[in-house]
Amino acid sequence: MQAEFHIRKIIHVDMDAFYASVEQMDNPELKGKPIAVGGGGKRGVVSAASYEARKFGVKSAMAGTLAAKLCPDLIFVRPRFERYTEISKKIRRIFYDYTDLVEPLSLDEAYLDVTENKKGNPSASLIAKEIRERILNEVGLTASAGISINKFIAKVASDYNKPNGQKTVNPEEVISFLEALDIRKFYGVGKVTAEKMYQKGIFTGLDLKLKPLEYLEEHFGKSGKYYYYIVRGIHHSEVKPNRIRKSLAAERTFSENLSSEVFMIEKLEHIAQEVSKRLTKSQVAGKTVTLKIKYSDFSLQTRSKTLPYFISDKSIILETAKELLYQENLKNSVRLLGISLSNLNTEKTKKPETQKTISAQLKFEF
Repeated sequence: MQAEFHIRKIIHVDMDAFYASVEQMDNPELKGKPIAVGGGGKRGVVSAASYEARKFGVKSAMAGTLAAKLCPDLIFVRPRFERYTEISKKIRRIFYDYTDLVEPLSLDEAYLDVTENKKGNPSASLIAKEIRERILNEVGLTASAGISINKFIAKVASDYNKPNGQKTVNPEEVISFLEALDIRKFYGVGKVTAEKMYQKGIFTGLDLKLKPLEYLEEHFGKSGKYYYYIVRGIHHSEVKPNRIRKSLAAERTFSENLSSEVFMIEKLEHIAQEVSKRLTKSQVAGKTVTLKIKYSDFSLQTRSKTLPYFISDKSIILETAKELLYQENLKNSVRLLGISLSNLNTEKTKKPETQKTISAQLKFEF
């Protein structure tokens, strides 16, 4: 007897070069030109790059100095996060016209469960197409989408026909799609893990699928089980419309490296003030303070302390951060400091709608 399992109709919508596209939309003189949002100045880091800039190898998280070398005509634009948030809200309002099961991942991407939707449209592919057309017509930006039976495959598929395209992986195509996929395309497999997989002869989804669970757990730890199931198209994570904030943070990159803790206290004071401000605005408090230190050689270190009570006050955050700073000697000069508060007092909320599933034995239209 065939085992019964459940599948959903999931769409992953991903805006195309969102920050850069907003800047080009708002300033027609930038259209068609290579631009980088952020990255200006000696220590700047690129937040986003237009597709014209990406052709030269410019990408997010890249040092602005390197980006300028790769693309001499690159135009640096100061980020305007309030504007990006404003546009993001307009896009989400379009999503909610189709389903309440929307899980934003960031300002520029989200999952939608349209198994049952407000339009009564049985085709997730047609819904995705309609959403993309509305974003273009009502907002002025292009988006790409992936459509499949779960969040993992939908996210992988959304990158398939970028920019301004979409990819549907039907239920009967899932296995062949994953088997042929380059291991670097698997969401959750980073650069370091991909290199490790290459060394072990794992280059495609099929190579990964041929490895037994015990082998993957031995060589990749807890992630081994995750890899074992996703390559078989098994990913049970539901679209979570009420994502609960788990932490809140602020950080600063300095124009000159700091070599003494004494010089860092003033910087930490400003960062603690910003964290406290954000906590107050979000009406939350937390118990665990984490100090993030990025050294001049780009190595990263974190130090944490959990208090017996919830805090949001700047002075307590600052004192705890200072304690963590002096906890041990610095390894090198410092280029970045950050403070985050986690273990927040946010309570889990009841899901407003139960996600319904459909037996795979029934006719399923994508």
